[in-house]
Amino acid sequence: MSRIGLIDYGMGNLHSVQRSFARLGAELVSVHGPADLEPCDALVLPGVGAFDPAMERLRSAGLVQALRHSCASGRPLLGICLGLQLLFEASEEGRSEGLGVLAGKVKTLPRVAGHPLPHMGWAPLIPATASPLLPPATPEAWVYFVHSFAAVPALPEATTAQVDYAGTLVTAAVWHGTIAACQFHPEKSGPVGEAMLRRWLDWVASP
Repeated sequence: MSRIGLIDYGMGNLHSVQRSFARLGAELVSVHGPADLEPCDALVLPGVGAFDPAMERLRSAGLVQALRHSCASGRPLLGICLGLQLLFEASEEGRSEGLGVLAGKVKTLPRVAGHPLPHMGWAPLIPATASPLLPPATPEAWVYFVHSFAAVPALPEATTAQVDYAGTLVTAAVWHGTIAACQFHPEKSGPVGEAMLRRWLDWVASP
């Protein structure tokens, strides 16, 4: 079984993520600083809250450069919710520089009358580029969202799934190289989310 590190910087829904992985037989080990990364085969970057405070906490823990080096080395990483947004270069939510391991920026969801922000609730994924998260012929997947911002990757092919918000397609999941991330919460998306986490674990464990 692969050793999966859960990055704990004080702004993630750690318990629900841990429980979801535990149901799949995977025990996550807590990562608080750079030294904790080294024994890990793969990483999970969760996140709930705002962009700038999250980046500040990662900086304070010495994890910004460590995560950049980790991704550059090819170690797999799965971002969840704010964890997806932090992977990009910047966000309209704040002024901090992001991790920048994915090219592109995070932008505010369109403001449309009758569609309150945050975008909260269940919605179906619209497949884009095939990936281990959403391989071809995957059944329609309804997943749970809570967000007011969405990533706009510089490489359109990095988007593996979209979601329709107020008539606009926005990024719901990305996959580029060894980096995967979900804007939605797979750990709160029932059997569909669990299946995605299983596919990611199987991919991490594959030769």
